Amino acid sequence: MAVKLRLQRHGRKGRPYYYIVAANVTSKRDGRYIERVGSYNPVNSPATIDLDVDASLKWLENGAEPTPTVRRILSYKGVLYKKHLMRGVRKGALTLEEAEAKFAEWSANKEAEIQKTIEANAQKIQESKKAKAKKELEKSASILAARRAKLEEAAAPAEEEATADEEGAPAEEAAVVEAPAEEAATEEAPAEEAPAEEAATEEAPAEEAPTEEAPAEEAPAEEAPAEEAPAEEAPAEEAA
Repeated sequence: MAVKLRLQRHGRKGRPYYYIVAANVTSKRDGRYIERVGSYNPVNSPATIDLDVDASLKWLENGAEPTPTVRRILSYKGVLYKKHLMRGVRKGALTLEEAEAKFAEWSANKEAEIQKTIEANAQKIQESKKAKAKKELEKSASILAARRAKLEEAAAPAEEEATADEEGAPAEEAAVVEAPAEEAATEEAPAEEAPAEEAATEEAPAEEAPTEEAPAEEAPAEEAPAEEAPAEEAPAEEAA
């Protein structure tokens, strides 16, 4: 029976994760499998791989063929390196203890590299977040500055009008103050003229008084006939 080491997809759309399985080559891609030897999550950074090295090595030694992706995973986790060491043990080039020590050293170095990669990625993510936050802050500041400038531009005409109104108000008040003064002068003028007219009216009877006395002067004119009477008597004297 031909066996393949391949990935079996799980998870939801956009966030997949995979089982690493040993399955019959005739089985469907996500169908039944013989044994699950690990899992692979490519969403994480770096990708998370949980692998049973010994089980994977057993399937490789029994002739299982890994898919290209699974082969890279096996190389990353050192399964192919351990297979190489076990071949050296079978040939007598190495003892089992030496092979295990070499593999343990390789695994420790690999874990250190992975840890450095994780820390570097975490630092990059942190710097990216800081840069993004700074960019958003600058964008917000520019938006606020633009809004403030618009508000100041809109408020400038109102301030100019208010200033003009304040400057015009004293002149109007002065005019209002002068207007009552002129009205007061106008009201006082008739009051001053009124006594003059009354004085003229009072003087008018005084001037008319002689007119009333005129008949007294005409009285002698009426007495004139009395003086003429002797003239009439004169013939009588002549007759004597």
